[in-house]
Amino acid sequence: MKWFSKIMCVAIAMAAIAVGFTAQAGDLRNANNAYLGKVENDGTVRNANNAYVGKIYSDGTIRNANNAYVGKIYSDGTLRNANNSYIGKVYSDGVLRDSNNRYVGKIESDGTVRNANNAYIGKASGVPREWAAVLFFTDLL
Repeated sequence: MKWFSKIMCVAIAMAAIAVGFTAQAGDLRNANNAYLGKVENDGTVRNANNAYVGKIYSDGTIRNANNAYVGKIYSDGTLRNANNSYIGKVYSDGVLRDSNNRYVGKIESDGTVRNANNAYIGKASGVPREWAAVLFFTDLL
């Protein structure tokens, strides 16, 4: 599980589930198209070995593999960690900004993930932008 977190942490960030949002499932791949894991319809996150890594719940709560509360995504895209500290925000156009309002990357509508230098760092097809942001731009999971 550590390798999964480290790969995701290379850039990893935020997830918001708006009221009435319908979850979707999808694969997570790195810049070399290697399979990193998947997100299931209920928000469960699994690594490439199908091991449970954590879950993003419909209310935006994020829990790790030990079921410990690690953060929350609010309906406006704001992300806070377990201490309720502001980590950043995912905007409706997929832009990600950190707690200092610095641009850190973007999740495109097709699931393409780009870092602050616009370099392709992975893909999260079928995964909500906010969930993809958490997985690629934070170390919460």
